[in-house]
Amino acid sequence: MTTDHTTADPTEDLVEIQQLLARYAVTITRGDIDGLLAVFTPDGTYSAFGDTYPLAEFPALVAAAPKGLFLTGTPAVELSGDTATGTQPLCFVDHSTHDLRIGYYQDTYLRTAEGWRLRTRAMTFIRRSGAHDSGRPHAYQRPVG
Repeated sequence: MTTDHTTADPTEDLVEIQQLLARYAVTITRGDIDGLLAVFTPDGTYSAFGDTYPLAEFPALVAAAPKGLFLTGTPAVELSGDTATGTQPLCFVDHSTHDLRIGYYQDTYLRTAEGWRLRTRAMTFIRRSGAHDSGRPHAYQRPVG
């Protein structure tokens, strides 16, 4: 449910979205799945590995993912009333090897009664070849059933 709370000063909205994205990075780095789920709308989705995953699949998706530091940059955000879009750079550092994965998120945001939330987040990886892609299809195996 959205309520038009458009502020006269878009800086407030931008700061709130930046804090939302900081919570995403901190909660996923710490393995705090409840905190991670809280930054999304109930119908939120994450796209990578050739597929789109609903919120209900996040716990298994996060459990299967490598662990480490999610280091994110300041997002470029375009506000439009109670919705927004954005792109945020990412450098992931694997905790055991310190290998890096780099790329960026393409996001949509929605203002809710609880404040700004991620509605969709799509990962694009930047490869050593310079290619930009969403990852290997089926890198995460969904449970059968």
